[in-house]
Amino acid sequence: MRENIVKTKSFAFALDVVKLYKYLSTTQKEYVLSKQILRSGTSVGAMVREAEHAESKKDFIHKMAIAQKEINESIYWLELLHQSEYIEIEKFNKLNTSAVEIIRLITSIIKTSKQNLK
Repeated sequence: MRENIVKTKSFAFALDVVKLYKYLSTTQKEYVLSKQILRSGTSVGAMVREAEHAESKKDFIHKMAIAQKEINESIYWLELLHQSEYIEIEKFNKLNTSAVEIIRLITSIIKTSKQNLK
């Protein structure tokens, strides 16, 4: 069976976001923004998992579109956390690079799926 790269990468991203949340809430004592990045960052992988068992091709595309929105939101929160000096550049770069890679993968999957739908 072939490895599902977006599934693997979104799960790894979620793990990194959980670690970031722990850092933000314990070390930085930041509770509002940390919850936002936790929610959006972990929901990407959850939606990718849901899409695996979609009821139809349209349902698959819809679930992947939600994952796309969630990863885009995660990028926003990462940028905000970095610009507000809650996370340093190294941590931001690592997470942001992963997020951009994931959004590109998901966007490509959606495009291909829509083309195959026709």
